[in-house]
Amino acid sequence: MLTVHHLGISQSDRAVWLCEELEIPYALQRYERDPVTRAAPPAYKALHPAGTAPVITDGDIALGESGAVLDYIIGRYGDGRLAVTADQPNFADYLYWFHFANGSMMPTALVELVVTMVAGRADAPGTEGFRARADAAFAMVEQRLGEAAYFAGDAFTAADIMMHYPLTSMRRPVPRDISGYPNLLAYLQRIGARAAYQRAMAKADPGLEPMLK
Repeated sequence: MLTVHHLGISQSDRAVWLCEELEIPYALQRYERDPVTRAAPPAYKALHPAGTAPVITDGDIALGESGAVLDYIIGRYGDGRLAVTADQPNFADYLYWFHFANGSMMPTALVELVVTMVAGRADAPGTEGFRARADAAFAMVEQRLGEAAYFAGDAFTAADIMMHYPLTSMRRPVPRDISGYPNLLAYLQRIGARAAYQRAMAKADPGLEPMLK
């Protein structure tokens, strides 16, 4: 059976959410972070050579990387649902935002986080360039969500599941005020109203308030 190995407050919540949206059978195995270091426990790191979240297992297969995990679940169990095929006019939009999440937004935020931690303060010299890149990314998001209800267009897709993490949970370690992004705020409310999203967040991180504002 497909098993989603969820590390608390991590990108693996994408896999939980996708399974709930597709309404497919899956097992959920939760792992808590070390209360001091916030690192994954040894049992989680042992699941895959990369030692990072997400990880799913399916029979003898152990698969990591968010994009690969979502593609696998959609292709293997979802009959292509929540993806966009090459013959559809919004195929390029889907591809772009699906990959932009971890290809651009997450690396920028992670580097900003590391530089801030090393320097000891958020406004430390050397962080300006990363903050500017993050500002540009959020500006692009705001513009896109003023053009369409969802990242790939009028319909919810896996691109929205990919984009959710850098727009919400990643703002815990890398704070950002999004009060000046009305399109993004409205979008997050649409996401938060989805029954599958609510089920997924309750299962993945019970008691944790989603960052939808």
